[in-house]
Amino acid sequence: MGARHVVVAGGGIGGLTAAVALSRHGWRVTVCERAPALTGAGAGIVLAPNALRALDSIGVPTGVWAGDAPLGTVGLRTPDGAWLSRADSRALVDRHGLSSCAVHRAVLIDALAAALPPGTVRLGVPVTGVDDARGPVRVRTTAGDLDADVLVAADGLRSVLRAQLFPGHPGLRHAGEAGWRAVLPGAGLPRPQAAETWGAGERFGVVPLVDGRIYAYATAVTGPAARPADHHADLTRRFGAWHDPIPALLDRLDPRHPEPVGILHHDFHELAVPLPRFHAGRVALLGDAAHAMTPNLGQGGCQAVEDAVVLAHLLARGTDVPAALAAYTQARHRRTVRIGRRSRRVGELARLSHPLAVSLRNLAVRATPRAATVRALDEVLGWQPPPGPSPATEAGGA
Repeated sequence: MGARHVVVAGGGIGGLTAAVALSRHGWRVTVCERAPALTGAGAGIVLAPNALRALDSIGVPTGVWAGDAPLGTVGLRTPDGAWLSRADSRALVDRHGLSSCAVHRAVLIDALAAALPPGTVRLGVPVTGVDDARGPVRVRTTAGDLDADVLVAADGLRSVLRAQLFPGHPGLRHAGEAGWRAVLPGAGLPRPQAAETWGAGERFGVVPLVDGRIYAYATAVTGPAARPADHHADLTRRFGAWHDPIPALLDRLDPRHPEPVGILHHDFHELAVPLPRFHAGRVALLGDAAHAMTPNLGQGGCQAVEDAVVLAHLLARGTDVPAALAAYTQARHRRTVRIGRRSRRVGELARLSHPLAVSLRNLAVRATPRAATVRALDEVLGWQPPPGPSPATEAGGA
């Protein structure tokens, strides 16, 4: 009997992690990605200890490309530069054995793609639907149909497969904010401390990446589909008078700079109403397709990695695919819904704009002991991958 076949719809972080994990558990994997290249579109990503453990459990050694340098000091600031809360990332190491690290998304995408057997990924081939989620799955793609034992729907925020499998679900909700993201070269700029600055309904984040570049992001309260005509001008108007190094970063984002840096702009959306389950027949949903959440905890990509590792572990335990996928829903639904709600609450706090509300919020953050702040993240960061033999051992060292 040949290896069981899984089709993964989507070559993002979650889809590629699932592909690597299942491949190392002995599955034959086909990844269908609609983009013409695995570009790692986006900007930076902070890999928290839970995600680093998950990647390590499937034989993707993050130390090779993410390095061992922790983020250092992290915290919250006010627009004048005062610290609301500050902690050394060594506190994470003491509590969880690991510190977070920040990389460009393309670095993670490249590492995952390199861990796959040649020919696994089919580029420019979106999955357009599934004919029958109950028996052996007939997967429809723009390049023809594929038969598989399992379909993994990792097709992102606006998942075509989610809409087909759960047609009565209300879908995405605008989260009341939009964001800008950019990755800047670090040359000529002092290496900043990792921090997020909270103003009145606006935020600016600065994260040093392990390769020396700087990940900058900003958010503002907006309605759906609000599109500034000039992103740099809008950012400068909002944040140009904030503390260093924000003005220098904005100057580097000026499109007239000799080496211009692209600015990404997007609305925030979430699945505010959870899906009833993360599977339907022989189709499993993961990442944003299953539980799109706001970025306020930095856990969207990390939860997709967790999903992928748990799904592969359960599918490797036996031949009963529907039972494995039901167990996957049971293992992942409650945790991701809780984290999504927690991220939403943080966003609501950060979006406060009335001066009195902002003052009370800042006082409350200042009054919270550092140890309590670290402990509050235990449920999120303390997650451990499923126990059992390593995938490489189960797949005969593949």
